[in-house]
Amino acid sequence: MHTVNPDLSHPPSGWRERLNLYLDLIRWDRPQGWLLLLWPTWLALWMAAGGFPGWHLLLVFTAGTILMRSAGCAVNDVADRDFDRHVQRTAQRPITSGKLSVREALLVGAVLALVSFALVLSTNALTIGLSFGALAVTVLYPFTKRFFSMPQAVLGVAFSFGMPMAFAAVQGQVPPVVGWLLVGNLAWVLAYDTEYAMVDRDDDLKIGIRTSAITLGRFDVVGVMVFYVLCLGCWAMAGRLSGLGMVYQVGLALAGLQALHHLWLIRTRERAACFQAFRLNHWLGLTVWLGAAADLAWAHAGTVTLGG
Repeated sequence: MHTVNPDLSHPPSGWRERLNLYLDLIRWDRPQGWLLLLWPTWLALWMAAGGFPGWHLLLVFTAGTILMRSAGCAVNDVADRDFDRHVQRTAQRPITSGKLSVREALLVGAVLALVSFALVLSTNALTIGLSFGALAVTVLYPFTKRFFSMPQAVLGVAFSFGMPMAFAAVQGQVPPVVGWLLVGNLAWVLAYDTEYAMVDRDDDLKIGIRTSAITLGRFDVVGVMVFYVLCLGCWAMAGRLSGLGMVYQVGLALAGLQALHHLWLIRTRERAACFQAFRLNHWLGLTVWLGAAADLAWAHAGTVTLGG
Protein backbone atom coordinates (compact mmCIF):
# COMPACT_ATOMS: atom_id res chain seq x y z
CA MET A 1 0.00 0.00 0.00
CA HIS A 2 1.36 3.40 -1.01
CA THR A 3 1.00 6.11 1.64
CA VAL A 4 1.92 9.75 1.77
CA ASN A 5 2.25 11.87 4.87
CA PRO A 6 1.13 15.39 4.02
CA ASP A 7 3.64 17.98 5.15
CA LEU A 8 2.36 21.54 5.09
CA SER A 9 5.57 22.81 6.68
CA HIS A 10 7.05 23.16 3.18
CA PRO A 11 4.48 25.21 1.26
CA PRO A 12 5.16 26.31 -2.33
CA SER A 13 7.77 29.06 -2.27
CA GLY A 14 6.85 31.21 -5.28
CA TRP A 15 3.80 32.29 -7.24
CA ARG A 16 4.82 30.18 -10.24
CA GLU A 17 4.97 27.04 -8.14
CA ARG A 18 1.64 27.89 -6.52
CA LEU A 19 0.04 28.55 -9.89
CA ASN A 20 1.29 25.18 -11.13
CA LEU A 21 -0.27 23.54 -8.08
CA TYR A 22 -3.60 25.23 -8.78
CA LEU A 23 -3.44 24.07 -12.40
CA ASP A 24 -2.64 20.55 -11.24
CA LEU A 25 -5.56 20.70 -8.80
CA ILE A 26 -8.02 21.44 -11.61
CA ARG A 27 -6.34 18.92 -14.02
CA TRP A 28 -5.51 21.65 -16.53
CA ASP A 29 -3.04 19.36 -18.29
CA ARG A 30 -5.71 16.65 -18.72
CA PRO A 31 -8.39 18.13 -21.00
CA GLN A 32 -10.07 14.75 -21.55
CA GLY A 33 -12.15 15.43 -18.44
CA TRP A 34 -13.81 18.62 -19.61
CA LEU A 35 -14.11 17.34 -23.19
CA LEU A 36 -16.26 14.50 -21.87
CA LEU A 37 -18.67 17.16 -20.61
CA LEU A 38 -18.31 19.51 -23.56
CA TRP A 39 -19.38 17.26 -26.46
CA PRO A 40 -22.77 16.24 -24.96
CA THR A 41 -23.41 19.86 -24.04
CA TRP A 42 -22.62 20.98 -27.59
CA LEU A 43 -24.80 18.14 -28.92
CA ALA A 44 -27.73 19.50 -26.91
CA LEU A 45 -26.99 23.09 -27.97
CA TRP A 46 -26.98 22.18 -31.66
CA MET A 47 -30.13 20.07 -31.36
CA ALA A 48 -31.93 22.79 -29.41
CA ALA A 49 -30.97 25.51 -31.89
CA GLY A 50 -31.36 23.40 -35.02
CA GLY A 51 -27.77 24.27 -35.89
CA PHE A 52 -25.16 26.76 -34.71
CA PRO A 53 -26.47 28.22 -31.41
CA GLY A 54 -24.72 31.60 -31.68
CA TRP A 55 -21.46 32.84 -30.20
CA HIS A 56 -22.93 34.03 -26.92
CA LEU A 57 -24.36 30.67 -25.85
CA LEU A 58 -21.39 28.80 -27.28
CA LEU A 59 -19.04 30.88 -25.13
CA VAL A 60 -21.23 30.61 -22.01
CA PHE A 61 -21.55 26.84 -22.17
CA THR A 62 -17.98 26.14 -23.27
CA ALA A 63 -16.38 28.29 -20.57
CA GLY A 64 -18.97 27.22 -18.01
CA THR A 65 -18.29 23.55 -18.69
CA ILE A 66 -14.53 23.97 -18.27
CA LEU A 67 -14.92 26.06 -15.11
CA MET A 68 -17.41 23.72 -13.42
CA ARG A 69 -15.36 20.65 -14.24
CA SER A 70 -12.34 22.38 -12.72
CA ALA A 71 -14.31 23.33 -9.61
CA GLY A 72 -15.54 19.75 -9.34
CA CYS A 73 -11.95 18.47 -9.39
CA ALA A 74 -11.11 20.71 -6.41
CA VAL A 75 -14.14 19.49 -4.43
CA ASN A 76 -13.43 15.87 -5.35
CA ASP A 77 -9.81 16.09 -4.16
CA VAL A 78 -10.88 17.60 -0.85
CA ALA A 79 -13.46 14.87 -0.30
CA ASP A 80 -11.09 12.06 -1.32
CA ARG A 81 -7.88 13.31 0.30
CA ASP A 82 -7.79 10.55 2.93
CA PHE A 83 -8.41 7.87 0.31
CA ASP A 84 -6.09 9.26 -2.38
CA ARG A 85 -2.97 8.91 -0.25
CA HIS A 86 -3.38 5.11 -0.38
CA VAL A 87 -3.63 4.97 -4.19
CA GLN A 88 -0.37 5.24 -6.11
CA ARG A 89 -1.97 7.07 -9.05
CA THR A 90 -3.41 9.82 -6.82
CA ALA A 91 -0.97 10.01 -3.90
CA GLN A 92 0.86 13.07 -5.28
CA ARG A 93 -2.21 15.23 -5.89
CA PRO A 94 -1.68 18.72 -4.40
CA ILE A 95 -3.99 18.30 -1.41
CA THR A 96 -3.07 14.70 -0.63
CA SER A 97 0.65 15.46 -0.76
CA GLY A 98 0.16 18.46 1.52
CA LYS A 99 1.35 21.06 -0.99
CA LEU A 100 -2.04 22.81 -0.92
CA SER A 101 -4.38 23.19 2.05
CA VAL A 102 -8.04 22.17 2.06
CA ARG A 103 -8.98 25.82 2.54
CA GLU A 104 -7.03 26.88 -0.56
CA ALA A 105 -8.58 24.15 -2.68
CA LEU A 106 -12.11 25.04 -1.59
CA LEU A 107 -11.40 28.70 -2.30
CA VAL A 108 -10.20 27.85 -5.81
CA GLY A 109 -13.30 25.74 -6.40
CA ALA A 110 -15.60 28.47 -5.10
CA VAL A 111 -14.04 31.15 -7.31
CA LEU A 112 -14.34 28.96 -10.41
CA ALA A 113 -17.97 28.11 -9.61
CA LEU A 114 -18.83 31.78 -9.08
CA VAL A 115 -17.30 32.78 -12.42
CA SER A 116 -19.29 30.01 -14.09
CA PHE A 117 -22.46 31.24 -12.37
CA ALA A 118 -21.76 34.78 -13.56
CA LEU A 119 -21.76 33.44 -17.13
CA VAL A 120 -25.08 31.64 -16.56
CA LEU A 121 -26.62 34.90 -15.34
CA SER A 122 -26.44 36.13 -18.95
CA THR A 123 -29.01 33.51 -20.02
CA ASN A 124 -32.55 33.15 -18.60
CA ALA A 125 -34.32 32.26 -15.36
CA LEU A 126 -34.87 28.57 -16.18
CA THR A 127 -31.21 28.04 -17.05
CA ILE A 128 -30.13 29.85 -13.87
CA GLY A 129 -32.46 27.66 -11.80
CA LEU A 130 -31.06 24.47 -13.32
CA SER A 131 -27.51 25.64 -12.54
CA PHE A 132 -28.23 25.31 -8.80
CA GLY A 133 -29.11 21.66 -9.32
CA ALA A 134 -25.90 21.15 -11.28
CA LEU A 135 -23.85 22.65 -8.45
CA ALA A 136 -25.59 20.55 -5.79
CA VAL A 137 -24.96 17.26 -7.58
CA THR A 138 -21.34 18.23 -8.33
CA VAL A 139 -20.70 18.78 -4.62
CA LEU A 140 -22.61 15.62 -3.61
CA TYR A 141 -20.90 13.19 -5.99
CA PRO A 142 -17.51 12.69 -4.26
CA PHE A 143 -19.22 11.69 -1.01
CA THR A 144 -21.44 9.02 -2.62
CA LYS A 145 -18.39 6.76 -3.02
CA ARG A 146 -18.72 5.99 0.69
CA PHE A 147 -22.25 4.56 0.66
CA PHE A 148 -23.61 4.14 -2.90
CA SER A 149 -22.70 0.96 -4.78
CA MET A 150 -22.55 2.75 -8.16
CA PRO A 151 -21.48 6.37 -7.60
CA GLN A 152 -20.76 6.67 -11.32
CA ALA A 153 -24.53 7.08 -11.77
CA VAL A 154 -24.42 10.23 -9.63
CA LEU A 155 -21.46 11.46 -11.67
CA GLY A 156 -23.56 10.80 -14.76
CA VAL A 157 -26.29 13.09 -13.44
CA ALA A 158 -23.72 15.79 -12.67
CA PHE A 159 -22.17 15.45 -16.13
CA SER A 160 -25.57 15.65 -17.83
CA PHE A 161 -26.92 18.93 -16.44
CA GLY A 162 -25.48 20.90 -19.35
CA MET A 163 -27.99 19.24 -21.69
CA PRO A 164 -31.26 20.49 -20.16
CA MET A 165 -29.54 23.80 -19.45
CA ALA A 166 -28.67 24.09 -23.15
CA PHE A 167 -32.29 23.58 -24.21
CA ALA A 168 -33.47 25.96 -21.51
CA ALA A 169 -31.06 28.64 -22.73
CA VAL A 170 -32.02 28.23 -26.39
CA GLN A 171 -35.74 27.46 -26.20
CA GLY A 172 -36.78 28.59 -22.73
CA GLN A 173 -38.06 25.08 -22.02
CA VAL A 174 -36.90 21.49 -21.49
CA PRO A 175 -38.75 19.35 -24.07
CA PRO A 176 -39.22 15.53 -23.82
CA VAL A 177 -36.32 14.82 -26.22
CA VAL A 178 -33.97 15.91 -23.44
CA GLY A 179 -34.97 12.77 -21.54
CA TRP A 180 -33.42 10.60 -24.24
CA LEU A 181 -30.27 12.73 -24.27
CA LEU A 182 -29.99 12.52 -20.47
CA VAL A 183 -30.39 8.74 -20.26
CA GLY A 184 -27.93 8.32 -23.12
CA ASN A 185 -25.35 10.54 -21.45
CA LEU A 186 -25.85 8.83 -18.09
CA ALA A 187 -25.17 5.48 -19.78
CA TRP A 188 -22.07 6.87 -21.49
CA VAL A 189 -20.69 8.16 -18.18
CA LEU A 190 -21.33 4.75 -16.62
CA ALA A 191 -19.42 3.15 -19.49
CA TYR A 192 -16.29 5.29 -19.44
CA ASP A 193 -16.12 5.81 -15.69
CA THR A 194 -16.43 2.06 -15.13
CA GLU A 195 -13.41 1.68 -17.41
CA TYR A 196 -11.68 4.27 -15.22
CA ALA A 197 -12.74 2.44 -12.04
CA MET A 198 -11.33 -0.82 -13.41
CA VAL A 199 -7.88 0.82 -13.25
CA ASP A 200 -8.09 1.41 -9.49
CA ARG A 201 -10.21 -1.60 -8.50
CA ASP A 202 -7.55 -3.31 -6.36
CA ASP A 203 -6.73 -0.12 -4.45
CA ASP A 204 -10.41 0.76 -4.03
CA LEU A 205 -11.16 -2.65 -2.56
CA LYS A 206 -8.41 -2.15 0.03
CA ILE A 207 -9.58 1.27 1.18
CA GLY A 208 -13.33 0.65 1.02
CA ILE A 209 -14.41 2.94 -1.82
CA ARG A 210 -17.43 1.73 -3.79
CA THR A 211 -17.39 1.83 -7.58
CA SER A 212 -19.31 0.40 -10.50
CA ALA A 213 -16.33 -1.81 -11.42
CA ILE A 214 -16.48 -3.44 -7.98
CA THR A 215 -20.28 -3.73 -8.00
CA LEU A 216 -20.39 -5.33 -11.46
CA GLY A 217 -17.57 -7.74 -10.55
CA ARG A 218 -16.89 -10.28 -13.28
CA PHE A 219 -19.64 -8.71 -15.41
CA ASP A 220 -17.78 -5.40 -15.64
CA VAL A 221 -16.81 -5.76 -19.32
CA VAL A 222 -20.33 -6.85 -20.28
CA GLY A 223 -21.73 -3.99 -18.24
CA VAL A 224 -19.59 -1.44 -20.03
CA MET A 225 -20.81 -2.65 -23.41
CA VAL A 226 -24.46 -2.62 -22.28
CA PHE A 227 -23.96 0.99 -21.21
CA TYR A 228 -22.50 1.88 -24.62
CA VAL A 229 -25.43 0.25 -26.43
CA LEU A 230 -27.92 2.08 -24.22
CA CYS A 231 -26.09 5.37 -24.79
CA LEU A 232 -26.05 5.15 -28.57
CA GLY A 233 -29.61 3.81 -28.70
CA CYS A 234 -30.95 6.74 -26.66
CA TRP A 235 -28.98 9.26 -28.69
CA ALA A 236 -30.31 7.68 -31.89
CA MET A 237 -33.86 8.19 -30.61
CA ALA A 238 -33.05 11.79 -29.63
CA GLY A 239 -31.75 12.39 -33.15
CA ARG A 240 -34.86 10.90 -34.67
CA LEU A 241 -37.12 13.10 -32.54
CA SER A 242 -35.01 16.13 -33.50
CA GLY A 243 -35.32 15.37 -37.21
CA LEU A 244 -31.69 14.39 -37.75
CA GLY A 245 -30.96 12.13 -40.68
CA MET A 246 -28.40 9.89 -42.33
CA VAL A 247 -25.28 11.96 -41.54
CA TYR A 248 -26.06 11.79 -37.82
CA GLN A 249 -26.65 8.04 -38.07
CA VAL A 250 -23.23 7.65 -39.69
CA GLY A 251 -21.74 9.51 -36.73
CA LEU A 252 -23.46 7.14 -34.31
CA ALA A 253 -22.20 4.15 -36.29
CA LEU A 254 -18.63 5.43 -36.11
CA ALA A 255 -19.07 5.98 -32.38
CA GLY A 256 -20.25 2.38 -32.11
CA LEU A 257 -17.07 1.18 -33.80
CA GLN A 258 -15.07 3.12 -31.23
CA ALA A 259 -17.02 1.40 -28.45
CA LEU A 260 -16.08 -1.97 -29.96
CA HIS A 261 -12.43 -0.88 -29.89
CA HIS A 262 -12.86 -0.12 -26.19
CA LEU A 263 -14.22 -3.63 -25.71
CA TRP A 264 -11.05 -5.00 -27.28
CA LEU A 265 -8.94 -2.89 -24.95
CA ILE A 266 -10.68 -3.77 -21.69
CA ARG A 267 -11.35 -7.44 -22.42
CA THR A 268 -8.37 -8.60 -20.32
CA ARG A 269 -8.95 -5.97 -17.59
CA GLU A 270 -5.30 -4.89 -17.82
CA ARG A 271 -4.93 -1.56 -16.01
CA ALA A 272 -3.07 0.38 -18.70
CA ALA A 273 -5.48 -0.78 -21.41
CA CYS A 274 -8.53 0.16 -19.32
CA PHE A 275 -7.06 3.60 -18.73
CA GLN A 276 -6.40 3.97 -22.45
CA ALA A 277 -10.03 3.10 -23.20
CA PHE A 278 -11.18 5.74 -20.75
CA ARG A 279 -8.92 8.40 -22.26
CA LEU A 280 -10.21 7.67 -25.77
CA ASN A 281 -13.86 8.33 -24.88
CA HIS A 282 -13.81 12.01 -25.70
CA TRP A 283 -13.30 11.03 -29.36
CA LEU A 284 -16.56 9.08 -29.20
CA GLY A 285 -18.38 12.17 -27.92
CA LEU A 286 -16.75 14.35 -30.56
CA THR A 287 -17.86 11.93 -33.29
CA VAL A 288 -21.50 12.07 -32.20
CA TRP A 289 -21.50 15.87 -32.00
CA LEU A 290 -19.81 16.18 -35.41
CA GLY A 291 -22.47 13.89 -36.87
CA ALA A 292 -25.24 16.09 -35.48
CA ALA A 293 -23.59 19.37 -36.48
CA ALA A 294 -22.85 18.14 -40.01
CA ASP A 295 -26.38 16.77 -40.41
CA LEU A 296 -27.95 20.06 -39.33
CA ALA A 297 -25.60 22.07 -41.55
CA TRP A 298 -26.40 19.80 -44.51
CA ALA A 299 -30.12 20.17 -43.91
CA HIS A 300 -29.81 23.95 -43.62
CA ALA A 301 -27.78 24.16 -46.83
CA GLY A 302 -30.43 22.10 -48.61
CA THR A 303 -33.19 24.37 -47.33
CA VAL A 304 -31.36 27.48 -48.51
CA THR A 305 -30.78 25.93 -51.95
CA LEU A 306 -34.40 24.87 -52.34
CA GLY A 307 -35.54 28.28 -51.17
CA GLY A 308 -33.62 29.96 -53.95
